[in-house]
Amino acid sequence: MARLLVIMPSGEIYDHDSVRWYQYQDVQRSIDRYHNIGDAFVFDSSLKLLNFDKIGILEINKPDWPSLDRLREEYDYVLLRGSNYIHGEMEWHDTAAVLKKLGLPVLAFGIGAQAPVKGRMELSEATQEVLRVIADLSTSIGVRGAFSAEVLADLGIHNVRIVGCPTAFRRLDPDMNIKLGPLADIEKVGVTLRREVSPTYAQNIERYLTFHRDLVKSLARRFDTVLMAQGEVEEKKLVFGTDAQKEEAIASLRANGWASKWYLDPEIERLYRERLFYSDVVADYETLVRQQHLVLGYRLHGNLMALANGVPSVYFTYDSRTAEFAETYRIPSFDVFRDGGFVLEDYWEQWRYDGFNAAWRNVYDETRKFLIENKIDNKLIDRATRTSGAGMLKVA
Repeated sequence: MARLLVIMPSGEIYDHDSVRWYQYQDVQRSIDRYHNIGDAFVFDSSLKLLNFDKIGILEINKPDWPSLDRLREEYDYVLLRGSNYIHGEMEWHDTAAVLKKLGLPVLAFGIGAQAPVKGRMELSEATQEVLRVIADLSTSIGVRGAFSAEVLADLGIHNVRIVGCPTAFRRLDPDMNIKLGPLADIEKVGVTLRREVSPTYAQNIERYLTFHRDLVKSLARRFDTVLMAQGEVEEKKLVFGTDAQKEEAIASLRANGWASKWYLDPEIERLYRERLFYSDVVADYETLVRQQHLVLGYRLHGNLMALANGVPSVYFTYDSRTAEFAETYRIPSFDVFRDGGFVLEDYWEQWRYDGFNAAWRNVYDETRKFLIENKIDNKLIDRATRTSGAGMLKVA
Protein backbone atom coordinates (compact mmCIF):
# COMPACT_ATOMS: atom_id res chain seq x y z
CA MET A 1 0.00 0.00 0.00
CA ALA A 2 1.21 3.48 -0.86
CA ARG A 3 1.54 6.59 1.26
CA LEU A 4 0.40 9.76 -0.50
CA LEU A 5 0.54 13.51 0.07
CA VAL A 6 -2.20 15.68 -1.44
CA ILE A 7 -1.74 19.18 -2.86
CA MET A 8 -4.83 21.40 -2.75
CA PRO A 9 -7.37 18.89 -1.43
CA SER A 10 -11.02 19.77 -1.90
CA GLY A 11 -12.76 18.55 1.22
CA GLU A 12 -12.25 16.30 4.20
CA ILE A 13 -11.71 12.55 3.90
CA TYR A 14 -13.83 9.99 5.76
CA ASP A 15 -14.24 6.22 5.47
CA HIS A 16 -10.75 6.03 3.94
CA ASP A 17 -11.57 7.22 0.39
CA SER A 18 -14.73 9.32 0.57
CA VAL A 19 -14.86 13.13 0.52
CA ARG A 20 -17.22 15.77 1.83
CA TRP A 21 -16.82 19.49 2.42
CA TYR A 22 -15.08 20.63 5.58
CA GLN A 23 -17.36 20.55 8.63
CA TYR A 24 -20.22 19.81 6.27
CA GLN A 25 -22.81 19.53 9.06
CA ASP A 26 -22.25 23.17 10.02
CA VAL A 27 -23.97 24.58 6.95
CA GLN A 28 -23.89 28.15 8.20
CA ARG A 29 -20.10 28.06 8.35
CA SER A 30 -19.72 28.20 4.55
CA ILE A 31 -23.16 29.22 3.31
CA ASP A 32 -21.92 32.69 2.31
CA ARG A 33 -18.90 31.36 0.38
CA TYR A 34 -18.76 29.74 -3.02
CA HIS A 35 -17.00 26.42 -3.34
CA ASN A 36 -17.35 24.09 -6.29
CA ILE A 37 -18.32 20.67 -4.94
CA GLY A 38 -17.34 19.29 -8.36
CA ASP A 39 -13.70 19.59 -7.24
CA ALA A 40 -14.57 17.25 -4.38
CA PHE A 41 -16.00 14.78 -6.95
CA VAL A 42 -12.55 14.60 -8.54
CA PHE A 43 -10.75 14.26 -5.22
CA ASP A 44 -13.14 11.54 -4.04
CA SER A 45 -12.87 9.68 -7.36
CA SER A 46 -9.07 9.87 -7.39
CA LEU A 47 -8.88 8.25 -3.98
CA LYS A 48 -11.27 5.49 -5.05
CA LEU A 49 -8.90 4.50 -7.87
CA LEU A 50 -5.79 4.28 -5.67
CA ASN A 51 -4.51 1.82 -3.10
CA PHE A 52 -3.05 3.63 -0.11
CA ASP A 53 -2.79 3.20 3.61
CA LYS A 54 -1.63 6.68 4.62
CA ILE A 55 -2.61 10.11 3.38
CA GLY A 56 -1.40 13.57 4.32
CA ILE A 57 -1.74 17.16 3.14
CA LEU A 58 1.17 19.06 1.56
CA GLU A 59 0.93 22.78 2.27
CA ILE A 60 1.97 25.10 -0.55
CA ASN A 61 0.77 28.32 1.06
CA LYS A 62 3.11 29.14 3.94
CA PRO A 63 4.73 25.69 3.92
CA ASP A 64 6.58 24.25 6.88
CA TRP A 65 9.97 24.03 5.18
CA PRO A 66 11.79 22.06 7.93
CA SER A 67 9.11 19.33 7.74
CA LEU A 68 9.86 18.48 4.08
CA ASP A 69 12.81 16.24 4.93
CA ARG A 70 10.58 14.21 7.23
CA LEU A 71 7.75 14.08 4.69
CA ARG A 72 10.16 12.78 2.05
CA GLU A 73 10.78 9.73 4.24
CA GLU A 74 7.16 9.25 5.32
CA TYR A 75 5.43 9.39 1.92
CA ASP A 76 5.83 7.81 -1.51
CA TYR A 77 4.36 10.39 -3.89
CA VAL A 78 2.39 13.61 -4.20
CA LEU A 79 -1.15 13.69 -5.64
CA LEU A 80 -2.27 16.77 -7.56
CA ARG A 81 -5.97 16.16 -8.11
CA GLY A 82 -7.32 16.98 -11.53
CA SER A 83 -8.60 20.51 -12.03
CA ASN A 84 -8.50 23.52 -14.31
CA TYR A 85 -5.00 24.66 -13.36
CA ILE A 86 -3.52 25.76 -16.69
CA HIS A 87 -4.74 29.29 -17.31
CA GLY A 88 -3.59 32.85 -16.88
CA GLU A 89 -4.94 33.50 -13.39
CA MET A 90 -3.75 30.42 -11.50
CA GLU A 91 -2.05 31.10 -8.15
CA TRP A 92 0.49 28.44 -7.16
CA HIS A 93 2.00 30.02 -4.03
CA ASP A 94 5.21 28.05 -3.21
CA THR A 95 4.32 24.87 -5.13
CA ALA A 96 7.39 24.76 -7.39
CA ALA A 97 9.86 25.33 -4.57
CA VAL A 98 8.11 22.85 -2.27
CA LEU A 99 8.02 20.10 -4.90
CA LYS A 100 11.66 20.62 -5.85
CA LYS A 101 12.82 20.47 -2.26
CA LEU A 102 10.60 17.49 -1.47
CA GLY A 103 11.72 15.59 -4.56
CA LEU A 104 8.93 12.99 -4.49
CA PRO A 105 7.20 11.76 -7.68
CA VAL A 106 4.07 13.74 -8.55
CA LEU A 107 0.82 12.20 -9.80
CA ALA A 108 -0.89 14.98 -11.78
CA PHE A 109 -4.21 13.22 -12.27
CA GLY A 110 -6.25 14.80 -15.08
CA ILE A 111 -5.15 18.43 -15.06
CA GLY A 112 -6.45 20.75 -17.78
CA ALA A 113 -5.99 24.02 -19.64
CA GLN A 114 -8.63 26.65 -20.34
CA ALA A 115 -8.42 29.07 -23.24
CA PRO A 116 -9.91 32.57 -23.10
CA VAL A 117 -12.54 33.58 -25.65
CA LYS A 118 -10.23 36.21 -27.13
CA GLY A 119 -6.50 36.28 -27.54
CA ARG A 120 -3.78 33.80 -26.67
CA MET A 121 -3.57 32.05 -23.36
CA GLU A 122 -0.82 33.73 -21.37
CA LEU A 123 0.62 31.54 -18.63
CA SER A 124 2.56 33.11 -15.79
CA GLU A 125 6.16 32.20 -15.20
CA ALA A 126 5.05 30.56 -11.95
CA THR A 127 2.59 28.29 -13.78
CA GLN A 128 5.17 27.34 -16.39
CA GLU A 129 7.73 26.56 -13.69
CA VAL A 130 5.29 24.38 -11.74
CA LEU A 131 4.39 22.40 -14.85
CA ARG A 132 8.04 21.84 -15.73
CA VAL A 133 8.85 20.75 -12.17
CA ILE A 134 5.96 18.26 -12.24
CA ALA A 135 7.13 16.94 -15.62
CA ASP A 136 10.66 16.46 -14.27
CA LEU A 137 9.40 14.57 -11.21
CA SER A 138 6.91 12.38 -13.09
CA THR A 139 7.14 9.64 -15.67
CA SER A 140 4.10 11.25 -17.28
CA ILE A 141 1.53 13.95 -16.60
CA GLY A 142 -2.15 13.00 -16.86
CA VAL A 143 -4.15 15.63 -18.75
CA ARG A 144 -7.82 16.15 -19.53
CA GLY A 145 -7.58 16.01 -23.32
CA ALA A 146 -5.80 16.88 -26.56
CA PHE A 147 -5.96 20.66 -26.09
CA SER A 148 -4.29 20.46 -22.68
CA ALA A 149 -1.62 18.17 -24.14
CA GLU A 150 -0.95 20.72 -26.90
CA VAL A 151 -0.55 23.53 -24.36
CA LEU A 152 2.05 21.50 -22.48
CA ALA A 153 3.79 20.57 -25.73
CA ASP A 154 4.14 24.28 -26.50
CA LEU A 155 6.05 24.55 -23.22
CA GLY A 156 8.33 21.70 -24.26
CA ILE A 157 6.58 19.15 -22.01
CA HIS A 158 5.94 15.95 -23.91
CA ASN A 159 5.74 13.24 -21.24
CA VAL A 160 1.96 13.50 -21.24
CA ARG A 161 -0.88 11.00 -21.34
CA ILE A 162 -4.57 11.83 -21.92
CA VAL A 163 -6.55 10.38 -19.00
CA GLY A 164 -9.71 12.51 -18.90
CA CYS A 165 -10.90 12.59 -15.30
CA PRO A 166 -10.87 9.89 -12.59
CA THR A 167 -14.57 10.54 -11.94
CA ALA A 168 -15.34 8.54 -15.09
CA PHE A 169 -13.93 5.38 -13.52
CA ARG A 170 -14.96 5.80 -9.88
CA ARG A 171 -17.21 2.71 -9.96
CA LEU A 172 -14.19 0.52 -10.88
CA ASP A 173 -16.34 -1.28 -13.43
CA PRO A 174 -14.26 -2.13 -16.53
CA ASP A 175 -17.44 -3.18 -18.36
CA MET A 176 -19.40 0.04 -17.87
CA ASN A 177 -21.70 0.47 -20.85
CA ILE A 178 -24.55 2.86 -21.56
CA LYS A 179 -27.50 1.31 -23.33
CA LEU A 180 -30.47 3.50 -24.15
CA GLY A 181 -34.03 2.42 -23.57
CA PRO A 182 -37.08 4.07 -25.14
CA LEU A 183 -37.18 7.82 -24.59
CA ALA A 184 -40.86 7.41 -23.73
CA ASP A 185 -39.81 5.54 -20.59
CA ILE A 186 -37.71 8.44 -19.26
CA GLU A 187 -39.34 10.03 -16.23
CA LYS A 188 -36.67 11.26 -13.78
CA VAL A 189 -34.18 13.80 -15.12
CA GLY A 190 -31.37 15.65 -13.39
CA VAL A 191 -30.29 19.04 -14.77
CA THR A 192 -26.84 20.23 -13.72
CA LEU A 193 -26.81 23.99 -13.23
CA ARG A 194 -24.06 26.53 -13.73
CA ARG A 195 -25.61 29.96 -13.39
CA GLU A 196 -22.39 31.84 -12.62
CA VAL A 197 -20.36 32.41 -15.77
CA SER A 198 -17.39 34.47 -16.90
CA PRO A 199 -17.20 36.48 -20.14
CA THR A 200 -13.53 35.51 -20.28
CA TYR A 201 -14.52 31.97 -21.27
CA ALA A 202 -18.15 32.14 -22.45
CA GLN A 203 -18.44 34.22 -25.61
CA ASN A 204 -22.04 35.42 -25.23
CA ILE A 205 -23.48 35.78 -21.72
CA GLU A 206 -27.00 36.57 -22.89
CA ARG A 207 -27.16 33.43 -25.03
CA TYR A 208 -25.56 31.34 -22.27
CA LEU A 209 -28.10 32.37 -19.63
CA THR A 210 -31.25 32.51 -21.76
CA PHE A 211 -30.47 29.10 -23.24
CA HIS A 212 -29.79 27.79 -19.73
CA ARG A 213 -33.11 29.20 -18.49
CA ASP A 214 -35.14 27.82 -21.38
CA LEU A 215 -33.50 24.41 -21.13
CA VAL A 216 -34.37 24.12 -17.44
CA LYS A 217 -37.97 25.16 -18.01
CA SER A 218 -38.54 22.87 -21.01
CA LEU A 219 -37.18 19.83 -19.18
CA ALA A 220 -39.10 20.61 -16.00
CA ARG A 221 -42.34 20.81 -17.98
CA ARG A 222 -41.70 17.42 -19.54
CA PHE A 223 -40.09 15.31 -16.79
CA ASP A 224 -39.87 14.82 -13.06
CA THR A 225 -36.84 17.07 -12.84
CA VAL A 226 -34.32 17.84 -10.11
CA LEU A 227 -32.04 20.87 -10.48
CA MET A 228 -28.52 20.00 -9.34
CA ALA A 229 -26.48 22.95 -8.09
CA GLN A 230 -22.79 22.70 -7.24
CA GLY A 231 -21.88 25.56 -4.95
CA GLU A 232 -23.20 29.00 -5.93
CA VAL A 233 -24.11 30.95 -2.79
CA GLU A 234 -27.72 31.78 -3.67
CA GLU A 235 -28.47 28.20 -4.65
CA LYS A 236 -26.93 26.90 -1.42
CA LYS A 237 -29.05 29.29 0.63
CA LEU A 238 -32.22 28.13 -1.11
CA VAL A 239 -31.41 24.54 -0.11
CA PHE A 240 -29.78 24.92 3.30
CA GLY A 241 -30.73 28.40 4.48
CA THR A 242 -33.21 29.72 6.96
CA ASP A 243 -36.43 31.24 5.65
CA ALA A 244 -34.76 34.65 5.82
CA GLN A 245 -31.70 33.42 3.92
CA LYS A 246 -33.89 31.90 1.21
CA GLU A 247 -35.60 35.22 0.64
CA GLU A 248 -32.20 36.92 0.73
CA ALA A 249 -31.04 34.55 -2.01
CA ILE A 250 -34.00 35.37 -4.24
CA ALA A 251 -33.49 39.08 -3.63
CA SER A 252 -29.83 38.71 -4.57
CA LEU A 253 -30.74 36.97 -7.83
CA ARG A 254 -33.25 39.68 -8.64
CA ALA A 255 -30.61 42.32 -7.99
CA ASN A 256 -28.01 40.60 -10.16
CA GLY A 257 -27.94 42.31 -13.56
CA TRP A 258 -27.31 39.22 -15.64
CA ALA A 259 -29.55 36.88 -13.64
CA SER A 260 -32.50 39.25 -13.44
CA LYS A 261 -32.33 40.13 -17.13
CA TRP A 262 -31.63 36.76 -18.73
CA TYR A 263 -32.18 33.97 -16.21
CA LEU A 264 -34.54 34.48 -13.30
CA ASP A 265 -38.22 34.66 -14.17
CA PRO A 266 -41.28 33.54 -12.18
CA GLU A 267 -41.08 29.96 -13.47
CA ILE A 268 -37.36 29.61 -12.70
CA GLU A 269 -37.94 31.11 -9.26
CA ARG A 270 -40.65 28.54 -8.57
CA LEU A 271 -38.44 25.70 -9.76
CA TYR A 272 -35.58 26.99 -7.62
CA ARG A 273 -37.83 26.97 -4.58
CA GLU A 274 -39.29 23.52 -5.27
CA ARG A 275 -36.75 21.37 -7.11
CA LEU A 276 -33.26 22.53 -6.21
CA PHE A 277 -30.70 20.04 -4.87
CA TYR A 278 -27.35 20.70 -3.29
CA SER A 279 -25.12 18.74 -0.93
CA ASP A 280 -21.64 19.09 0.55
CA VAL A 281 -21.22 15.30 0.44
CA VAL A 282 -20.06 13.66 -2.80
CA ALA A 283 -21.87 10.42 -2.00
CA ASP A 284 -25.19 12.28 -1.92
CA TYR A 285 -24.74 13.30 -5.56
CA GLU A 286 -23.90 9.75 -6.56
CA THR A 287 -27.02 8.48 -4.79
CA LEU A 288 -29.09 11.11 -6.57
CA VAL A 289 -27.76 10.48 -10.09
CA ARG A 290 -28.30 6.75 -9.75
CA GLN A 291 -32.00 7.46 -9.24
CA GLN A 292 -32.22 9.43 -12.51
CA HIS A 293 -32.93 8.10 -15.99
CA LEU A 294 -31.04 10.98 -17.63
CA VAL A 295 -28.69 13.70 -16.37
CA LEU A 296 -27.76 16.62 -18.61
CA GLY A 297 -26.62 20.18 -18.35
CA TYR A 298 -23.71 22.51 -17.82
CA ARG A 299 -21.69 20.87 -15.04
CA LEU A 300 -18.68 18.93 -16.25
CA HIS A 301 -18.28 16.72 -13.19
CA GLY A 302 -21.96 16.47 -12.33
CA ASN A 303 -22.67 15.04 -15.77
CA LEU A 304 -19.65 12.74 -15.57
CA MET A 305 -20.82 11.37 -12.22
CA ALA A 306 -23.95 10.20 -14.05
CA LEU A 307 -22.04 8.65 -16.94
CA ALA A 308 -19.75 6.82 -14.51
CA ASN A 309 -22.87 5.22 -13.05
CA GLY A 310 -24.23 4.18 -16.44
CA VAL A 311 -26.79 7.00 -16.63
CA PRO A 312 -27.01 8.73 -20.05
CA SER A 313 -25.92 12.35 -20.18
CA VAL A 314 -25.74 15.19 -22.68
CA TYR A 315 -23.13 17.91 -22.23
CA PHE A 316 -23.82 21.54 -23.02
CA THR A 317 -20.47 22.96 -24.05
CA TYR A 318 -19.67 26.65 -23.72
CA ASP A 319 -15.87 26.93 -23.34
CA SER A 320 -12.67 25.11 -24.25
CA ARG A 321 -12.81 23.09 -21.04
CA THR A 322 -16.24 21.55 -21.57
CA ALA A 323 -15.58 21.04 -25.29
CA GLU A 324 -12.29 19.27 -24.58
CA PHE A 325 -13.95 17.00 -22.08
CA ALA A 326 -16.73 16.04 -24.48
CA GLU A 327 -14.13 15.38 -27.17
CA THR A 328 -11.97 13.14 -24.95
CA TYR A 329 -14.89 10.85 -24.12
CA ARG A 330 -16.96 11.47 -27.27
CA ILE A 331 -19.84 12.46 -25.01
CA PRO A 332 -23.00 13.56 -26.85
CA SER A 333 -22.84 17.34 -26.62
CA PHE A 334 -24.58 20.50 -27.77
CA ASP A 335 -22.72 23.77 -28.33
CA VAL A 336 -24.65 26.44 -26.45
CA PHE A 337 -23.57 29.09 -28.98
CA ARG A 338 -24.58 27.28 -32.13
CA ASP A 339 -27.65 28.35 -34.07
CA GLY A 340 -30.92 26.66 -33.29
CA GLY A 341 -32.40 24.95 -30.28
CA PHE A 342 -31.75 21.71 -28.51
CA VAL A 343 -33.98 18.75 -29.35
CA LEU A 344 -33.55 15.83 -26.97
CA GLU A 345 -34.82 13.32 -29.51
CA ASP A 346 -31.86 14.16 -31.77
CA TYR A 347 -29.47 13.02 -29.04
CA TRP A 348 -31.36 9.95 -27.88
CA GLU A 349 -29.61 7.72 -30.40
CA GLN A 350 -27.65 4.63 -29.44
CA TRP A 351 -24.85 5.26 -31.94
CA ARG A 352 -23.92 8.39 -30.03
CA TYR A 353 -23.51 6.43 -26.82
CA ASP A 354 -21.73 3.61 -28.62
CA GLY A 355 -19.11 6.23 -29.46
CA PHE A 356 -18.92 7.23 -25.81
CA ASN A 357 -18.71 3.62 -24.64
CA ALA A 358 -15.75 2.96 -26.97
CA ALA A 359 -13.96 6.17 -25.98
CA TRP A 360 -14.56 5.47 -22.29
CA ARG A 361 -12.88 2.07 -22.63
CA ASN A 362 -9.90 3.60 -24.44
CA VAL A 363 -9.43 6.27 -21.78
CA TYR A 364 -9.85 3.66 -19.04
CA ASP A 365 -6.95 1.73 -20.59
CA GLU A 366 -4.87 4.90 -20.91
CA THR A 367 -5.55 5.78 -17.29
CA ARG A 368 -4.41 2.35 -16.17
CA LYS A 369 -1.22 2.66 -18.24
CA PHE A 370 -0.65 6.11 -16.77
CA LEU A 371 -0.90 4.84 -13.20
CA ILE A 372 1.31 1.85 -13.90
CA GLU A 373 4.05 3.81 -15.63
CA ASN A 374 4.07 6.19 -12.67
CA LYS A 375 4.36 3.18 -10.32
CA ILE A 376 1.09 3.99 -8.56
CA ASP A 377 -0.64 1.18 -6.68
CA ASN A 378 -4.17 1.21 -8.12
CA LYS A 379 -7.46 -0.64 -8.52
CA LEU A 380 -7.94 -0.58 -12.30
CA ILE A 381 -7.74 -4.05 -13.77
CA ASP A 382 -6.47 -5.02 -17.22
CA ARG A 383 -9.61 -5.34 -19.31
CA ALA A 384 -7.84 -7.34 -22.01
CA THR A 385 -6.43 -10.10 -19.83
CA ARG A 386 -8.74 -10.23 -16.83
CA THR A 387 -10.20 -13.54 -15.79
CA SER A 388 -13.23 -14.36 -13.70
CA GLY A 389 -12.64 -13.28 -10.13
CA ALA A 390 -9.79 -10.92 -11.02
CA GLY A 391 -9.19 -8.46 -8.23
CA MET A 392 -7.12 -5.37 -7.59
CA LEU A 393 -3.99 -4.62 -9.53
CA LYS A 394 -1.05 -4.00 -7.26
CA VAL A 395 2.02 -2.19 -8.49
CA ALA A 396 5.10 -2.08 -6.35
